[in-house]
Amino acid sequence: MKNIPIALIYSRLLIGFGIILLSVIDANHYSFWAITLLSIGLLTDVFDGIIARRLNISSEILRRLDSSIDQVFFISVTVATYIQCPDFFKANLMKLAVLIGAEVLIYFVSYLKFKKEIATHSIGAKIWTLILFATLVEIMVHCKSLVLFELCLWVGLATRLEIIAITLVLKKWTNDVPTIYHAVKLRQGKEIKRNKLFNG
Repeated sequence: MKNIPIALIYSRLLIGFGIILLSVIDANHYSFWAITLLSIGLLTDVFDGIIARRLNISSEILRRLDSSIDQVFFISVTVATYIQCPDFFKANLMKLAVLIGAEVLIYFVSYLKFKKEIATHSIGAKIWTLILFATLVEIMVHCKSLVLFELCLWVGLATRLEIIAITLVLKKWTNDVPTIYHAVKLRQGKEIKRNKLFNG
């Protein structure tokens, strides 16, 4: 039972690479299979943490691994989507560059301050993941996205900035910090309440 969360985390690597493979070979009904696998990947991301907390095996190492593989998973899906819909990415190159730059900045700040990657798993980041999921689905189906992409861009930037703020506010590296408000409380040496299902 204790290996289930780790298996779910690593399964996202296989799912991400599988979506790339389907895109490269331009598989029949690609959109259907890619969206199905993307949905399964999202579900594994939801349940790996929940199961780990239920089994009382959630740890710093597990949370860091979860965050790192999440990055690889969504990068893989993005690469696969680019292969299928290059014109969309070319048309939105500058916006995507800004968003990617904000993501890179998070890791730069975290490594500079704590010598390790972030694993805040903030509420904002979780909301953005759902919007990113919906945006990727729309692009997979139509090779375009207007309103959802704009929402994804601005919510993404806002949540990246919050994570950077959380990192700067914290005195020591901490995983599962829901919001900047909670980071301030931790800095003040106060305990914070975390949702039993989704944080800590």
